Amino acid sequence: MRKTASVTAVAVLAFMTVASGCNKKKESAPNLADGLNSYYAAHPVCLYPSEKKFPAQADTKNDADTAGYDALVQQGLLTRTTAEKTKMIVLSKQVNNYDLSDKGRGVWTADSQNPGYGNFCYGKRTVENITSMPPGGEPAVGATTTVNYTYTLGNVADWARAAIVQTAYPKVQAMLGAASNGTDTMVLTANGWQVQKPSGSGIVE
Repeated sequence: MRKTASVTAVAVLAFMTVASGCNKKKESAPNLADGLNSYYAAHPVCLYPSEKKFPAQADTKNDADTAGYDALVQQGLLTRTTAEKTKMIVLSKQVNNYDLSDKGRGVWTADSQNPGYGNFCYGKRTVENITSMPPGGEPAVGATTTVNYTYTLGNVADWARAAIVQTAYPKVQAMLGAASNGTDTMVLTANGWQVQKPSGSGIVE
């Protein structure tokens, strides 16, 4: 009887595994959420809307230029040195030179296609709720659907939580606040639902 029970348990487990694999193709909220979370686990939210190049330079009299950099200096991600920049013999100005610190290089996401460029990424989307999708079903591979959802950020970097950073970068403060709304087109593959982005597009936050 024990042997029969054991064989039965294995058979049930195998059936559940196969069923689970098939269920990945259903247009259900859990399956779509899994596809979204998998995509954004590999595509974190970053500080700059496009890749930034360092070293960088900013006029010391321009608070709009220096505030963001100085916030990252305070968090140890950048280093700052002051220099004098001369445009003409009689015209010069004080500038700050900013570059990645050792700590900054450790969390910097470099752009492999553009040496010197990259971004500081600070969190990953986590789906809270699927708010809108077409009626459920099990469509064929290659089918697409548009999904509306709410999300919060997980795995948030400590430096992004600092008040000085959130003041200098209001978008960071907003992203770490209440849940945000998102919309993505998803395509059904043999491995389940995956986010479909236009060729060459990136995650811009």
